[in-house]
This record gives sequence, C-alpha cells and structure tokens, in this order.
Amino acid sequence: MVKNKWFLWMLLLLIATITACSNNEIVTKEFPYERTPEEPKYDPPSTDDLDPDDPMTEYIKLGEKVFNETNTVLSEEVGNELSCASCHADGGLGKGSSMVGVATQFPQYRPREGVMFTLSDRINGCMVRSMDGEKLDRRSDELRGMVAYLTYISEGIDYDADLPWRMQNNMEKIPEPDIARGEELYSEKNCMSCHAQDGSGTGATSGPALWGKNSFNDGAGMTRLSKMSGYLKRNMPPGDGKNLTDQEAADLAAYILSHERPIWEGHENDWPKGGRPTDIITQDRREQIRKGEFDWTEIENVVPAD
Repeated sequence: MVKNKWFLWMLLLLIATITACSNNEIVTKEFPYERTPEEPKYDPPSTDDLDPDDPMTEYIKLGEKVFNETNTVLSEEVGNELSCASCHADGGLGKGSSMVGVATQFPQYRPREGVMFTLSDRINGCMVRSMDGEKLDRRSDELRGMVAYLTYISEGIDYDADLPWRMQNNMEKIPEPDIARGEELYSEKNCMSCHAQDGSGTGATSGPALWGKNSFNDGAGMTRLSKMSGYLKRNMPPGDGKNLTDQEAADLAAYILSHERPIWEGHENDWPKGGRPTDIITQDRREQIRKGEFDWTEIENVVPAD
C-alpha cells in the first residue's frame, strides 16, 4: 500500500512538472506578428435612430439639448452666454472640435487638476471654466443626460482608442504675435459679423462672445495662446475654405485674448504637481499686452520675429 502511494505521488509530481514546463513555454513564446489596433471609424449614430421605447432615449435626447442650448437650459448654472456647441459645433459631431469617442477616454488623469477625472468631472470642469458657472449636481437629469449623449455618440469605439480627430486644435510653434495686426485682421476677416465689433457675440452657436462678461473665464483652455491660435487656424473663418496662416491665427488669438474676461479664482491650485504651461494669458498678462509691455518669448513655444 505504501509503495502504491509513493508511486502515485511521483506520478502526480511528474505530471505537475510537465504541465508547468508546458505553461512556461506558452507564456514565453513570442507572437509571430504584431497586433495593431484598428483605427476607429468616424461614424457616430444619429439621435434620429433612437428607440422611443428605450428608457435611455429620454436621457440622450435631454443631453443633446443641454449640449446645444447650455446657456438657456441651464441658465441658473451657466454664468455667461455660451453653450457646449459654441466650441463643439453640430452637437459635438463636427470634426473641427469633435466630441465623438470622448466617452471612451475616461476615466483620465488630468494634470491641470492633478487627479483622475470621470466624464462627469470633465463636464463639470467645463461648467466652471468655459461656462464661468457652477458644477452640476451629479444626480441631476441634465448631467446624466450629457453623459448619456456623449456615450451614445461614442458607440462602436473601443475604450481608450486613439482618436485621430481629437485634440487637433493646438499650435505647436507660434509665430510671435502682433496685436495691432490682430486688430486689423478682426475687421479684414469680418469677424464682427458673427462675434460683434466689441466681441460680445451674436449668439451661443451663431457667434459666441469672444471676450467680456459673457465669454469664457481665464481658467478655460482657450485662454492658452497655443489653443486659441490652433482653434482659429483650424476652424476660422467658417465655411469659406480659406484658412488663416499661422501668423494670422497667432495675431488674432493675441488680440482676442488681450481683452478682459471673467477671472478664474483657482489659478494657484492648477497644475499642483508641476508642468504648468507658459502660454496662459492671465489678467496681468492681458494688461501688459494692451500696454505693449509683454515679452512674448516668456511663452516657450513662441518663435521670435526676425
């Protein structure tokens, strides 16, 4: 009996050893090819195709309305006259500053805030900066609707996918701006037809306010010279097919950002772990720019004029 037990024990040990070696081969064996993720297609679903019997449809439709009419639907929470569609045209479906696939990018670490953000956090970040307003209650139908809408237009895109159409509104190398030339361009390019001569705008989506009390505050991403220059270069003037040059975009951006706007009270808390960009146009810089005293080379990616 003892001999049989010893034989059985040795047999089990041999099987375990063979299995371990076999598993180790599988683990260490190299794949004969590289697996490359398929590039996502830009094919967002239409809200016209929503199932009226689906309980989520009501939230998605509400989110679409809030996105396009933020300043009126959330008039108590929005502090200016902007909507999400002021920057993200066509309900976020326009490629100029698209929101398609954005739901797949969260949760996401945000160096500006120094914490992980959910999609709801990111929406509320825009509420207090771009909208110069207040955060939405996490249990509110409006916030839930916004999340539902952005998730819906991101259908068919894998989590954390590389979106080639995202984060394109940025100018890596900015020609040293000429604010006087920017003022001339504002008239020459007929910017006032949509945004008014005094920059106060003609409507949240028809021509949002570029400066003044009804525009974004100076904690918003658009107060960075690289972001404003890149956005203008890629999207303005709309519809005529004639893009601005890098110099024209930089001049216009500097002119727009030289004007007063609501002040963000949390600048000292931004980028708590370092890495603060050098191109944020704050109140002090706005005053220096208007006086002709600002040294544009303080901004690292500005290319000095010859």
